[in-house]
Amino acid sequence: MNVLIDNSDLFVTGFKNTGILFVISAFFALILGTIVAGMRVSPAPAMRAAGTLYVNAVRNTPLTLILAFFALGYPKLGLPSIDFMTAAIIGLSLYTATYVSEAIRSGINTVSVGQSEAARAIGLPFLQTLTLIVLPQAFRSVVPPLFSVFIALLKNTTVAAGFSVFESGAIRAYLSERGEPLLPGLLWVALIFVVLVLGILTPLQRYLEKKWRVAR
Repeated sequence: MNVLIDNSDLFVTGFKNTGILFVISAFFALILGTIVAGMRVSPAPAMRAAGTLYVNAVRNTPLTLILAFFALGYPKLGLPSIDFMTAAIIGLSLYTATYVSEAIRSGINTVSVGQSEAARAIGLPFLQTLTLIVLPQAFRSVVPPLFSVFIALLKNTTVAAGFSVFESGAIRAYLSERGEPLLPGLLWVALIFVVLVLGILTPLQRYLEKKWRVAR
């Protein structure tokens, strides 16, 4: 307990930045993942090909390499400069969006084809059929896999510590500089992650599952 109390500034700042990374990255990953999922079920071959290429290319690239590109390679492209926190958010969003898109696409596949055919029969174009009829039903069936993706995102935020982002994954290094024992510090970090998952994300998942439960 002394390690936590004596270094409360490190833990508060670290987990505050972890929360910022998680919330913003989850928001953009959900938006981008939904768009990519729509591209992957589009009737246009070019859209399906672009969505498939993005998912396969980014999902099969290690997250560390993606963050390294935005932290080290992006500044050399002559584009507007971004800080390490922004670079980490972009990298995490792009990486997580691939898993979000696959989760949503699996939900789209659970919606009866007959509903899409009925929508087209009354004249609705693909985009309106997708956004008004298919996606609302798909989201209701993919709450558990989506939250599994977001829990993985929460843990993946620690990778950003390797690229000069002071978040929970960097607490160990700062404790070492202060001469504090590392094992208790790491155990506190792990315990706080468990609390975040079991105390916030899991109840939120259960709430949404209960609210959007599909009657069978």
